[in-house]
Amino acid sequence: MSLEISLLDSKKHIRDTFSCGEESLDDYIKRRASQELKKLISTTFVLTDSPDNIVLGYYTISAYSVDAAVLDDALAKSLPRYPLLPATLLGRLAVDLSQKGKGYSGRLLVDSMKMALDTSKRIASMALVVDAMNNDALNFYLKYEFRQFKNAPMKLYYSMSDIGKLGL
Repeated sequence: MSLEISLLDSKKHIRDTFSCGEESLDDYIKRRASQELKKLISTTFVLTDSPDNIVLGYYTISAYSVDAAVLDDALAKSLPRYPLLPATLLGRLAVDLSQKGKGYSGRLLVDSMKMALDTSKRIASMALVVDAMNNDALNFYLKYEFRQFKNAPMKLYYSMSDIGKLGL
């Protein structure tokens, strides 16, 4: 068996037992993720332990735009003075309760950062943006050095230039 992160395949990946303890995240992977993928609303990547194909965790990414006025001054100074800037949204990140404590959240986050960076080389994106659902999620992203938006402490970002410096 080996862990792999891949694009959600509704015919292949087993999602019906997924439970992270947050109903909205459970419902999303079970009922809405494949529809949003088909409609090009968001893209879902799943962590599985091959060859079982049971979803152990997942994340979603999509296009996004950021109001330049809400970025911290150091980053804003280095960017053009456009009212909206292109970004990538990490919309959801969840790990099944049975897998907690194995580092899978961090593994999914790093993969999302790599994916966002790779995509930004073809479709411009200046940052990876997340909305923390609660204080635990907020602390998780802060641990990975995400920065908070000026007037929205539960919304955070990591600049693509800083992700590039990580050598992922």
